[in-house]
Amino acid sequence: MRTFLVITDETEEARSALRFAARRAVQAEGAVHIIALVRQQNFNAFGAVQATIEEEARDRAEMLAHGVAGNLLAESGIMPTISVKTGNGDRIVSEYLSAHSEVAALVLGAAKSGGSPGPLVTHFAAHASDLPCPLYIVPADYDETRSNHEA
Repeated sequence: MRTFLVITDETEEARSALRFAARRAVQAEGAVHIIALVRQQNFNAFGAVQATIEEEARDRAEMLAHGVAGNLLAESGIMPTISVKTGNGDRIVSEYLSAHSEVAALVLGAAKSGGSPGPLVTHFAAHASDLPCPLYIVPADYDETRSNHEA
């Protein structure tokens, strides 16, 4: 089954990427896999304090991913697979793509014009030729209903 991999967070660009991936998955009779990234903390606090902070960040990411999944199910009828991963986003996504040949495309959201493209878009756009699948970068305000073109 063709799977569209989406990296999600709380941004509008991530929601646009997810909607785009869901439409492609419906057309291809495929699936959507959502990875919610939890940034690894760059400080060393007392062990229990740092563990609590990391656990709270993971809980927020899980709640976000499940909320996004519910919206996706309601809008498209697709129940995505969800993963919550902690660490370096570039490495996590690269390792996931290497281990999962069923991924048909990596779908990332681009920031609105004038905004920074974000670290994942910057990294994977620069390394697109090394990816085992196509890379779709979806504009934050992309509205497929206004477009006459299929991506």
